[in-house]
Amino acid sequence: MKTLLFLLLTLLCFKLHAQSTISGKVIDQQGTPIMGANVYLSGTYDGTATNDNGLFTFETTTTGTQTLIASSISFETYSKSSDINNFKNVTIKLKDDVNTLDAVTVNAGTFKAGDNAKVTALKPLDIVTTAGALGDFIGALQTLPGTSNVAEDGRLFVRGGDADETQIFVDGMRVFTPYSPSANNIPTRGRLSPFLFKGITFSTGGYSAEYGQALSSVLLLNSISEPQEEKTEISIMTVGLGLGNTQKWKKSSLSLNTSYINLAPYQKLYPDNNEWHKPVESLGGEAVYRYKFNNDGLLKVYGAYSAVDFDLTQEDINEVNGVRFGLNNNNHYLNTSYQDFMEKDWSISTGISFASDQTKIKLDTADITDTENSAHFKLALKKYFSSRYKLNFGAEYFITDFKEDYIANTIENEYKFNNNLLGGFAEADIFFSKNLATKVGLRGEYSQLLKEFNLSPRLSLAYKAGQNAQFSLAYGEFFQNPKNEYLKFNTDFSAEKTTHYIANYQYVKNKQIFRAEAYYKDYGSLVKYDTDFTLPTSIYDNTGNGFAKGLDIFWRDNKTLKNTEYWMSYSYLDTKRNYQNYPTQATPDFASKHNASLVVKRWVEDWKSQIGFSYNYASGRSYTDPNTGRFLTEKAKSFNSLNFNYAYLISPQKILYLSVSNVLGTKNKNGYQYTDQPNTDGIFDRRTITPAADRFFFIGFFWTISKNKNDNQLDNL
Repeated sequence: MKTLLFLLLTLLCFKLHAQSTISGKVIDQQGTPIMGANVYLSGTYDGTATNDNGLFTFETTTTGTQTLIASSISFETYSKSSDINNFKNVTIKLKDDVNTLDAVTVNAGTFKAGDNAKVTALKPLDIVTTAGALGDFIGALQTLPGTSNVAEDGRLFVRGGDADETQIFVDGMRVFTPYSPSANNIPTRGRLSPFLFKGITFSTGGYSAEYGQALSSVLLLNSISEPQEEKTEISIMTVGLGLGNTQKWKKSSLSLNTSYINLAPYQKLYPDNNEWHKPVESLGGEAVYRYKFNNDGLLKVYGAYSAVDFDLTQEDINEVNGVRFGLNNNNHYLNTSYQDFMEKDWSISTGISFASDQTKIKLDTADITDTENSAHFKLALKKYFSSRYKLNFGAEYFITDFKEDYIANTIENEYKFNNNLLGGFAEADIFFSKNLATKVGLRGEYSQLLKEFNLSPRLSLAYKAGQNAQFSLAYGEFFQNPKNEYLKFNTDFSAEKTTHYIANYQYVKNKQIFRAEAYYKDYGSLVKYDTDFTLPTSIYDNTGNGFAKGLDIFWRDNKTLKNTEYWMSYSYLDTKRNYQNYPTQATPDFASKHNASLVVKRWVEDWKSQIGFSYNYASGRSYTDPNTGRFLTEKAKSFNSLNFNYAYLISPQKILYLSVSNVLGTKNKNGYQYTDQPNTDGIFDRRTITPAADRFFFIGFFWTISKNKNDNQLDNL
């Protein structure tokens, strides 16, 4: 009995002796105690939680080298391996988790929309439900600050930049001809269907080093990775017909869409101020094939075709019978992209895009045929070293082959050039904490045509000033090769250049967003020529310059009014340039000093309807009155337009849609045209350039056929 008692006492003493005490304190980067943090030894049940003062203590029988873990919500997990005797009275400092929803985002100059956007100023649905946008994503983006309303053009003019200074990308690949061709004073439309995309990033300046060849802005569109279900969509509209079908399999899917537009019936009911010999007729189709590999790789193949044909005579003060203009365009576009996640936190994205565009123009006695074949090859790699440091780098190659055949009477000329460009980029995202982050990048480009190499540094910094507010700064240099209309006559150029400086403040709380952003852009090496129009005999150089500065304000509210959302934007722009054939520095005729928009959408449950309004305002733009002898000093009338749309749910899968632009029929003026020569009194006569029509009406019936009987096309309207 004594022997047994002795053995038990010996074992108990050994056990007591083998126990070790783990103790310490858990704090954050500022030294504040963290309550409720979990502290434990990896691979054991030994552990505890910190008290109100961040203190912890627990016992363990483990010996030797062990791993101590400490974790808490909104903080990175702490891990340290050491001998068990070293875990006494330790101080554990946890770092903020930079991946939390309340972490800072580098967003100066950028609006994002989509499932992956932490802050959404504009949703993909907004593209097609904004009154006045007429289903065109460009029309919806023109309600955001930083854009100028150039109603007779239809393209994106951003912060004092020409529309050619904005580039558009789909899944990271360049879209070379994103707009359908049109005639003077008739706004163009984007070729891309908005419902193909799940995410949008609209950079009004200071964009990533991954993208180049844009002096003012880039628009990044991310296509849908996987459709939710199989369905067929039928559209019957006052301007044409549409048909779409989506098939889905285990690892792949295929979506097909086609549309036919013919404005002849509409022109008979609502004629405009042009003499149409053949109203606009277009045929388009697109296909998207997606395939998911077992290793998480995703292949997307997007192909599109569009054909546009029209013929009209437009009024011209210098031509008694007007100017006859006919156009036939055929465009093919292919975009193939592949993304995959690899081992050791590497990811790859690569792709090829190709565009073939041919435009035949009949301008009075001249026949002009423009043929452009372009391609973009790209490879980008990302390395996630940690949640605090990420590196993105890659290379790309652009090919452009342009040819123009010009025939007028006995004159026949051919103009052509090859514009190939090699680019490389590297960019790092560095998070010092969840309140402070930076993006540092460098881009290099070599143009074979210009025989020139340029380096573009990019830098963005963001600081979270509170739970709902943050400040951001951005700086960058941007280069772009001269436009085709210059290069076809002369290739002795340097790249045009801008430098961007941006300061941003953003406040986000409870479905409400407020943004204020100030910027300054410095232009250099802009193209100048010495004739009224670009000609083969013009003298060209890169001595142009200019600036743009301003303030953009944005407010969106999805909370205050039930079933109602709205946003307001305002832009102040002060810009001047001395480029093209300008005799002096002046405000370009496409820039408005003040631009404002109000968009309101409301869902009325009792009516099963969505009602939308938008109001657009732009102060008068500059024009030249030759009677004054001054260049671009006069101001045209301000632009005003109130737009309305209405969608009625006939049944869960049938929608009747109505849209009216410029409901009030405001008599807007796009500018003035003066005679080439003065009259007998020495006065240059003029005519007012007005929109082709004061209003545009649209009615459509949309029918969705799918297994989900509640699925419909409301998201596409």
